[in-house]
Amino acid sequence: MLKEMVLSTSLQAIELEHGGPVAYSVIWLHGLGADGSDFVPVVPELGLEESPGVRFIFPHAPEIPVTCNGGYVMPAWYDIISLAPHARQIDVAGLSRSRDAIRQLIARENARGIPAARIFLAGFSQGGAVAYSTALTHPEALAGVIALSTYIPSTDLLLPELSVENRQIPIFAAHGSLDDVVAPALGKQARDFLLGEGYAVRWQEYPMPHTVCLEEIQAIGAWLAERLA
Repeated sequence: MLKEMVLSTSLQAIELEHGGPVAYSVIWLHGLGADGSDFVPVVPELGLEESPGVRFIFPHAPEIPVTCNGGYVMPAWYDIISLAPHARQIDVAGLSRSRDAIRQLIARENARGIPAARIFLAGFSQGGAVAYSTALTHPEALAGVIALSTYIPSTDLLLPELSVENRQIPIFAAHGSLDDVVAPALGKQARDFLLGEGYAVRWQEYPMPHTVCLEEIQAIGAWLAERLA
């Protein structure tokens, strides 16, 4: 059942429960300028079994001015100050605020009976950057990270805060080889940083632009199914 939720956190979200009873949660973050509805249609395409049940939570980013888009107000997890082919200059404080807001969603799932070890963080593009930054520094072990067409905005920010508890976290990372929004090189920089730090990363590349494709969604579903079994 699809529900629009006004949460007790700073974010609103769409919730979708697949199968049941719910034993796992996936918090899935959209990209810049989109909203929580963006990835709702993906759920049926994942091909998951009815058991164990999974609650998918699709939060809406706050609307803020985005500097690289001329200050236009849009849904964004943090301000992007400038874009370059192989780098991003971002508002680090804004990224930290979004990380804190996602932590509130994790705590909310804990209160509903889902421990951190059964919560996945997923994100596309800017949402994937928040998923990386949140999961890799979270003080409790999470179930996994799904990072799609994304990057790590600041390894300098991450390095001092990498949590021992999530050093073994499973990571599914995928990118389009034709992506002209988040260059494939940025995704590979994130992958190489993680591999260099000893993380286990499953890397997939697809001949597509800045989007998702059915083959990728099916691969995510298979990866999730391995961890739900």
